[in-house]
Amino acid sequence: MLDIKYIRENLELVKQNCKNRRAKVDFDKLLALDEQRRGLLKQTDDLRASRNQGSKGKPTPEEIAKMREVGEEIKEAESNLANVEAEYKDLLMRVPNLTHTNTPIGGEEDFKVVFQSPEEMKFNFNPKDHEELMLQNDLIDFERGAKVAGAKFYFTKNNLVRLNQALINYGMDVVTKHGFILLETPDLAKNEILTGIGFNPRGAETQVYSVEGTDLSLIGTAEITVGGYHSNEALDLSAGPKKYVALSHCFRTEAGAYGRTNKGLYRVHQFTKLEMFVYCKPEDSEKQHQEILEIEKEICEGLKLNYRVIDIASGDLGGPAYRKYDLEAYMTMNDGFGEITSCSNCTDYQSRRLNIKYKKEDGSTELVHTLNGTAMVLSRFPIAIVEQYQQADGSILVPEVLQPYCGLKKL
Repeated sequence: MLDIKYIRENLELVKQNCKNRRAKVDFDKLLALDEQRRGLLKQTDDLRASRNQGSKGKPTPEEIAKMREVGEEIKEAESNLANVEAEYKDLLMRVPNLTHTNTPIGGEEDFKVVFQSPEEMKFNFNPKDHEELMLQNDLIDFERGAKVAGAKFYFTKNNLVRLNQALINYGMDVVTKHGFILLETPDLAKNEILTGIGFNPRGAETQVYSVEGTDLSLIGTAEITVGGYHSNEALDLSAGPKKYVALSHCFRTEAGAYGRTNKGLYRVHQFTKLEMFVYCKPEDSEKQHQEILEIEKEICEGLKLNYRVIDIASGDLGGPAYRKYDLEAYMTMNDGFGEITSCSNCTDYQSRRLNIKYKKEDGSTELVHTLNGTAMVLSRFPIAIVEQYQQADGSILVPEVLQPYCGLKKL
């Protein structure tokens, strides 16, 4: 979230930023609650100070009675403060991050292409989509996945299982050589961590599955668990950024997403993902963002995929991202490009919520910047490989770089 002091001092800029990002926030109400909250904080502090002063020495019966009255006043003030604080915090968390000056302004279709594979994707036969290819090669079973767990769940089969493991191991090898620490995370996180990262665990628009009767939810990405890994800590970044690459299962309701591409594996409720996450000093986050992007490009180049990189427009950034790039691979299912990875610089938006700081040389602390990016995701990369590596006879070649990992030349 943004610093309320920054919002007070730069209100028109923040309002325009919300307009650019298509976020609706009632700033009159937010600032009124902020003023009310500060008044209640002062009232509570003054009453506590009065009680502490009165408790010194041996109080008279009159002073004891007065302290009891003050105690009741403190309880009332604390109750009022708690109510105001909850509403204030809810509104404050709706304010999106600031936006990079080079980010395109507009909606989902207003992205800017910053890189594209030089060769156009061409077939000398009529290409099929991944769902048809996977079914005819006995690599996936959507029908029994739906029978067991519901629509958009699935069983992977035969050599697709081996391809998926090869993709994960390949992704691990590429990323860890860049100094990232390998993690495997829990598939659940506390709702306070989800909220801190920027996921809403409740309400009709939630994208996550919550566990009834607990304060836990299934994670939609390891960004959540790795983002919470250092919550309420002051990090030592004197040797450079802390860089992690984390393996997890991911679960998403995909609520409201079905108006977009929804074929086969493209939008499913469960998948496995390898996610990069970086904690760094504020002055390093632009550089780290470019490093994550270059690693994602390295992974795609190694697989010899036809792809492009887009700079996401302001209205499609979501709440936490200051700037975001997507890598999109050519997909026959779209007769165009579809997202396979993204990488975001979230500046101090998440660290302010999760209270993650770093120690400065003078002994003081400052909020870190956080960044995240997809290294490998098994709901998207197999689509690109199956569709781009398909042959006229319906068989599917395995990218050369993956062959040592799975011992296969064809699926």
